[in-house]
Amino acid sequence: MKPVSTNIFAAIPEQIPDELFTGIFKRYNVYIERIVSKGHITPAGQWYDQAWDEWLILLQGQATLTYEQDQQTVLLTAGDYLLIPAHTRHRVEWTPPCINTIWLAVHLMSQEAAENLNNTQLLVVDTADGDTG
Repeated sequence: MKPVSTNIFAAIPEQIPDELFTGIFKRYNVYIERIVSKGHITPAGQWYDQAWDEWLILLQGQATLTYEQDQQTVLLTAGDYLLIPAHTRHRVEWTPPCINTIWLAVHLMSQEAAENLNNTQLLVVDTADGDTG
Protein backbone atom coordinates (compact mmCIF):
# COMPACT_ATOMS: atom_id res chain seq x y z
CA MET A 1 0.00 0.00 0.00
CA LYS A 2 1.31 3.44 -0.93
CA PRO A 3 1.36 6.10 1.82
CA VAL A 4 -1.31 8.75 1.36
CA SER A 5 -0.95 12.14 3.02
CA THR A 6 -3.42 14.99 3.15
CA ASN A 7 -4.68 17.52 5.68
CA ILE A 8 -7.96 17.18 7.59
CA PHE A 9 -8.46 20.98 7.37
CA ALA A 10 -7.89 21.15 3.59
CA ALA A 11 -10.42 21.23 0.75
CA ILE A 12 -13.26 22.84 2.69
CA PRO A 13 -15.38 25.09 0.47
CA GLU A 14 -16.01 28.68 1.56
CA GLN A 15 -19.79 28.20 1.34
CA ILE A 16 -21.34 25.03 2.76
CA PRO A 17 -25.08 24.93 2.02
CA ASP A 18 -25.38 21.44 3.54
CA GLU A 19 -23.28 19.63 6.09
CA LEU A 20 -20.20 18.24 4.32
CA PHE A 21 -19.42 14.52 4.75
CA THR A 22 -16.11 13.27 3.35
CA GLY A 23 -15.04 9.64 3.67
CA ILE A 24 -11.31 9.43 4.27
CA PHE A 25 -10.59 5.81 5.18
CA LYS A 26 -12.28 2.42 5.03
CA ARG A 27 -10.93 -0.97 6.01
CA TYR A 28 -12.96 -4.04 6.90
CA ASN A 29 -15.62 -2.76 9.33
CA VAL A 30 -14.04 0.63 10.13
CA TYR A 31 -15.10 3.75 8.26
CA ILE A 32 -13.64 7.18 9.08
CA GLU A 33 -15.15 10.40 7.82
CA ARG A 34 -14.67 14.11 8.21
CA ILE A 35 -17.83 16.11 8.84
CA VAL A 36 -17.93 19.89 8.45
CA SER A 37 -20.84 21.85 9.93
CA LYS A 38 -21.38 25.59 9.79
CA GLY A 39 -24.60 26.43 11.56
CA HIS A 40 -26.05 23.07 10.52
CA ILE A 41 -28.36 21.09 12.77
CA THR A 42 -30.34 17.88 12.49
CA PRO A 43 -33.77 18.76 11.03
CA ALA A 44 -36.57 19.11 13.58
CA GLY A 45 -38.13 15.79 14.55
CA GLN A 46 -35.30 13.71 13.07
CA TRP A 47 -32.79 11.56 14.98
CA TYR A 48 -29.68 9.68 13.93
CA ASP A 49 -30.14 5.99 14.75
CA GLN A 50 -27.19 3.95 13.52
CA ALA A 51 -26.80 0.18 13.67
CA TRP A 52 -23.15 0.56 14.73
CA ASP A 53 -21.04 2.37 17.31
CA GLU A 54 -19.64 5.78 16.38
CA TRP A 55 -16.63 7.36 18.08
CA LEU A 56 -16.12 11.02 17.28
CA ILE A 57 -13.81 13.87 18.17
CA LEU A 58 -14.44 17.53 17.58
CA LEU A 59 -11.30 18.98 15.98
CA GLN A 60 -12.47 22.57 15.59
CA GLY A 61 -15.50 24.62 16.59
CA GLN A 62 -18.33 23.69 18.94
CA ALA A 63 -21.49 21.59 18.83
CA THR A 64 -24.38 20.58 21.02
CA LEU A 65 -25.76 17.04 20.81
CA THR A 66 -28.96 15.76 22.40
CA TYR A 67 -29.79 12.13 23.16
CA GLU A 68 -33.44 11.18 22.70
CA GLN A 69 -33.79 8.69 25.57
CA ASP A 70 -33.05 11.05 28.47
CA GLN A 71 -32.92 14.37 26.57
CA GLN A 72 -29.34 14.77 27.86
CA THR A 73 -27.53 17.61 26.10
CA VAL A 74 -23.77 17.54 25.60
CA LEU A 75 -21.73 20.61 24.63
CA LEU A 76 -18.60 19.67 22.69
CA THR A 77 -15.63 21.97 22.14
CA ALA A 78 -12.40 21.37 20.22
CA GLY A 79 -10.65 18.29 21.58
CA ASP A 80 -13.74 16.68 23.12
CA TYR A 81 -14.56 13.14 22.06
CA LEU A 82 -17.26 10.61 22.83
CA LEU A 83 -18.63 7.20 21.93
CA ILE A 84 -22.20 6.94 20.69
CA PRO A 85 -23.29 3.29 21.08
CA ALA A 86 -25.31 1.60 18.35
CA HIS A 87 -29.01 2.57 18.30
CA THR A 88 -28.50 5.55 20.62
CA ARG A 89 -30.80 8.06 18.99
CA HIS A 90 -29.14 11.48 18.89
CA ARG A 91 -29.21 14.75 17.03
CA VAL A 92 -27.08 17.84 16.47
CA GLU A 93 -28.89 20.77 18.11
CA TRP A 94 -26.38 23.54 17.39
CA THR A 95 -23.14 24.42 15.63
CA PRO A 96 -21.94 28.03 15.32
CA PRO A 97 -22.89 29.68 12.02
CA CYS A 98 -19.75 31.81 11.78
CA ILE A 99 -17.02 29.12 11.87
CA ASN A 100 -16.50 25.62 10.54
CA THR A 101 -17.08 22.89 13.10
CA ILE A 102 -14.91 19.96 12.04
CA TRP A 103 -15.61 16.47 13.32
CA LEU A 104 -13.71 13.23 12.82
CA ALA A 105 -16.10 10.28 13.07
CA VAL A 106 -15.02 6.65 13.31
CA HIS A 107 -17.82 4.22 12.49
CA LEU A 108 -17.39 0.66 13.81
CA MET A 109 -19.73 -1.19 11.47
CA SER A 110 -20.85 -4.74 10.96
CA GLN A 111 -19.16 -6.39 7.98
CA GLU A 112 -22.46 -6.26 6.04
CA ALA A 113 -22.94 -2.53 6.66
CA ALA A 114 -19.33 -1.85 5.66
CA GLU A 115 -19.74 -3.81 2.42
CA ASN A 116 -22.86 -1.80 1.54
CA LEU A 117 -21.11 1.55 2.08
CA ASN A 118 -20.98 3.60 -1.10
CA ASN A 119 -17.27 3.61 -1.96
CA THR A 120 -17.68 6.49 -4.43
CA GLN A 121 -17.92 8.84 -1.46
CA LEU A 122 -14.44 7.95 -0.25
CA LEU A 123 -11.29 9.93 -0.92
CA VAL A 124 -9.20 6.88 -0.01
CA VAL A 125 -10.43 3.30 -0.18
CA ASP A 126 -8.12 0.86 1.54
CA THR A 127 -9.27 -2.67 0.74
CA ALA A 128 -8.11 -6.00 2.12
CA ASP A 129 -5.84 -6.56 -0.89
CA GLY A 130 -3.95 -3.33 -0.22
CA ASP A 131 -5.23 -1.22 -3.12
CA THR A 132 -5.86 2.45 -2.61
CA GLY A 133 -7.83 4.75 -4.83
